[in-house]
Amino acid sequence: MKIVARDIPPRVVWALEQAGVHPLLARLYAARGIRAKEELDDALARLLPPDTLMGVQQAAALLADAINQDRRLLIVADYDCDGATACAVGVRGLRLLGARHVQYLVPDRVVDGYGLTAPIAQRVHERGADVLITVDNGIASIEGVARAKALGLTVLITDHHLPGPELPAADAIVNPNQPGCGFESKSIAGVGVMFYVLMALRAELRARGVFDKATQPKLEPLLPLVALGTVADVVRLDNNNRRLVAQGLKRIRAGQMQPGIQALFDAAGRKAPVATTFDFGFALGPRINAAGRLADMTLGIECLLTDDPARAADLARQLDAINRERRELEGGMREQALLLAESLFDEGEEPPPAISVFDPDFHEGVVGIVASRLKDKLHRPTFVFAASSAPGKEHELKGSGRSIPGFHLRDALDLVAKRHPGVILKFGGHAMAAGCTVAEEHFDLFEQAFAQVAQEWLDAATLTRRLETDGPLAPEYCRAELVDTLHREVWGQGFAPPTFSEEVQVLSQRLVGEARNHLSIKLLHQGQPVDAIWFGHTDPLPERALLAFRLDVNEWRGERRVQFLVEGLESPAM
Repeated sequence: MKIVARDIPPRVVWALEQAGVHPLLARLYAARGIRAKEELDDALARLLPPDTLMGVQQAAALLADAINQDRRLLIVADYDCDGATACAVGVRGLRLLGARHVQYLVPDRVVDGYGLTAPIAQRVHERGADVLITVDNGIASIEGVARAKALGLTVLITDHHLPGPELPAADAIVNPNQPGCGFESKSIAGVGVMFYVLMALRAELRARGVFDKATQPKLEPLLPLVALGTVADVVRLDNNNRRLVAQGLKRIRAGQMQPGIQALFDAAGRKAPVATTFDFGFALGPRINAAGRLADMTLGIECLLTDDPARAADLARQLDAINRERRELEGGMREQALLLAESLFDEGEEPPPAISVFDPDFHEGVVGIVASRLKDKLHRPTFVFAASSAPGKEHELKGSGRSIPGFHLRDALDLVAKRHPGVILKFGGHAMAAGCTVAEEHFDLFEQAFAQVAQEWLDAATLTRRLETDGPLAPEYCRAELVDTLHREVWGQGFAPPTFSEEVQVLSQRLVGEARNHLSIKLLHQGQPVDAIWFGHTDPLPERALLAFRLDVNEWRGERRVQFLVEGLESPAM
């Protein structure tokens, strides 16, 4: 691993400090592209205006007409946390704005696959809906939209995924990544897109005289859901996404949230008054996602929709139990996947430029998580495949992929599909995460073709794991209250949590935990003793080590002390 310090423009740091930003935060922000204090203003008034989102005014008019005509609306959701929160935001928001008939339907990951398919459109029609609204899916649903239109449904697509060469023939499409859309936040999550549609709908209803600014319903209570879905979907936290997340966090810390979110905090053993983005990404999000992976995402959506705290608590407990099952399943799959991956290269050799593994016993609901773990360990674009459990699709493999910086996964799949027609039955996704389906007989060909693209696109520098850090940590910043300040900020994808690096002296080290798979370390940091822990690491450290670490606070018997969470090691140059 190569530990690299971020560039920190000194003039920007100085300007931020002069504007009243704490010196450490000024340094962290400047290294992440912040140029002025105004960019840190998370007020709702500074959100990008909805009318810059292509298609949103057509969507608002379509929905306002539907509400006026008392038509029946049905949301087709996705089975991940972004899809679940987008669905909850859509159902709650539409009801707030006057829609009396709002249902939802979430596809089954195994039986239905992803997105608005023709059979799903048929089910929407059979449930008596007039208007079909997709959230977090639909931009690639050419056949599904065509079927819905043939059945007489009005179709609104809200999505954030990258479109293919053809757009579906929907009545309105809201997606910042569709051609011609000038909306600046291309990385907004599906739940964020739905929230923007609701803002535009409220403005349309205002213009029609349904209510005025004084009497209009408040949409701000939906922001905890928007924040959760945004962080859980690991979209880039640009200025606009950070504002959405910050606003949601403020409300959660103040106790203003849906009963389901409170119940999820309780089930995860986390404290809502000091909620962080870490809670969204590693505690609440996985519990929602577990329902879509192993059971039925209806559980997750119902947890977010109910206003009954007792029911929310019961659903959160069910989600927690499913998540424990998911962790056990993932553990076994991860070990087997690593064995398969390591069989692709000899000990002491570098892994191939891309990894693809398949085992008949893998569960398709967990392949994405396992691909992510494998990618983290080997630092290679990785696909993990499982046999489809859908009736009649037993000979198809469903794969989920995760990538490394510098390798656009969806574009790579597109090139494989063009070079080898028929090998990939369908695919979609983003630069860093994508999915595809291949016939089992074509797995070896896919593996070779995918590795070939990686061979062409990746060089030695890209294949070397680089850990960007914020450089040394001044000893005066090693204080519990300052760590609390850092934790309150909005960090995540594209706006990395503070990670520091410097050479330290290792005083002692021992293995801890039930499985003895964590390294507990006592080290000397700039002359001061500090406790550190490296989770999931068992190899001993040298006496002097260049470590990358994050800051945490360890509480013991009422005493709060700073602890380093080790992220990586680079041996000092000799």
